[in-house]
Amino acid sequence: MTSVRTLILGGVRSGKSRLAERLALESQLPVIYIATATSEDDEMHARIAAHQARRPNHWQVIEEPLQLASVLTQHADNECCLLIDCLTLWLTNWLIHPEVERFDAERAAFLTALSLVTNKLILVSNETNMGIIPMGELSRRYCDEAGKLHQEVAQHCDQVILTVAGLPLVLKGESI
Repeated sequence: MTSVRTLILGGVRSGKSRLAERLALESQLPVIYIATATSEDDEMHARIAAHQARRPNHWQVIEEPLQLASVLTQHADNECCLLIDCLTLWLTNWLIHPEVERFDAERAAFLTALSLVTNKLILVSNETNMGIIPMGELSRRYCDEAGKLHQEVAQHCDQVILTVAGLPLVLKGESI
């Protein structure tokens, strides 16, 4: 059985994006890469450039920092592989958005769209909740929301993988 929806979690520089890109290539489907990052400073610009340099030129790229449900809905029935990188950047974009109160509705719309996807879907997200509880209110909300989002997304996925030191540990679904 080939997994339709795969969630790849891991820490910063754990190898999760490289694994997602490898799985997308191995699908032998046309790939639509949905990037949620925004370039607000030089360091983030460099991170984005590194991802861009690694991606094959024939992949379609959609840069969408906020409206993931809309993008999923538009491409949910295409015969392609959708790769979203990354959910925690999407969450961050909403938590610092002037209309942060819209996030709950956007998350609900995203989860509904996720349940309707029939094509190959790979989701990448940072697992940040394995340490101490942060001191700041926004940091605590981020951790709470990320944990809740990961649990909800994992329920919709056929496969969940935790990546540590470039090594995938399958938590749910078939081995890779």
